Amino acid sequence: MFKWPKSEPNPPSPEILIGEWRKIPWGQKERDLQYVEDYQPHNDDLKQLRILLYGPTGSGKSSFINSVDSLLRGKITGRALADAVSHESFTTEYKTYKIQKGEPGTFHSFAFTDIMGLEKSDKGVGVEDIKQAMRGHIKDGYNFKPHSTISEDDPSYNKTAALNDKVHVLVCVIPASTVNLLSAETMKKMRDVRLGARDMRIPQLAILTKIDEACPEVKRDIRNVYMSKSLKTKMEELNVSLGIPLNCIFPVKNYHSEIYTDDDIDTLTLSALRRMIDFGEDFVNNL
Repeated sequence: MFKWPKSEPNPPSPEILIGEWRKIPWGQKERDLQYVEDYQPHNDDLKQLRILLYGPTGSGKSSFINSVDSLLRGKITGRALADAVSHESFTTEYKTYKIQKGEPGTFHSFAFTDIMGLEKSDKGVGVEDIKQAMRGHIKDGYNFKPHSTISEDDPSYNKTAALNDKVHVLVCVIPASTVNLLSAETMKKMRDVRLGARDMRIPQLAILTKIDEACPEVKRDIRNVYMSKSLKTKMEELNVSLGIPLNCIFPVKNYHSEIYTDDDIDTLTLSALRRMIDFGEDFVNNL
């Protein structure tokens, strides 16, 4: 009697680890979503946590804001203007985005501040301008000038910075696909920003964007994110180059081609957002 030869099992993809190296609660989006929805600062002087995003041009800062806005509003949004073509910073001004909560005119108790991207040489936002922003000295609407730092005589300079004007969490945004391609000059600028935040005791974390572009297996199934050897390597490279602890680096996928929200994409975003809220809350409570 003829017998079909036994087929060998397909070997695991070289892109994928055998087991998850970081656990994430897939399918439990509502838990973290409720935590974010319920958040209120315990410090009575604070209306909203201010989360400042910085990073190289084209890293996905504006797109991350849109992704948070989308998941919290249950529909794809595009309030923070993003660009998929230009090699220079599409964002040119200091702009704060409040996230609508329920009825118009009501907002979540955290807000994102978007700034011009970092670039090599004399382009992009200057490190000193980012430090002034962290101190609360830059008003919304200020147009960054790559060749000069804001002066105290500038109408957009806030001389009397209150707690609500200052930055409470600093988030470095870097594309996973280009972590190892960033110039030494750009990395130095990001390191200088990080050291400036350290001196102000501002908590810091990083998000790794465009993970689907960096790993084919993650593009196939986003739940492979914490089984991807290549993504883990990129997170470790970021840990070494900027000194950001590995447990403060979060891979995310921003909404790009989607026309409806996705629970798995939202789960990764909420994982990062919850840590931003926790870090910021601890910071303002210790002032």
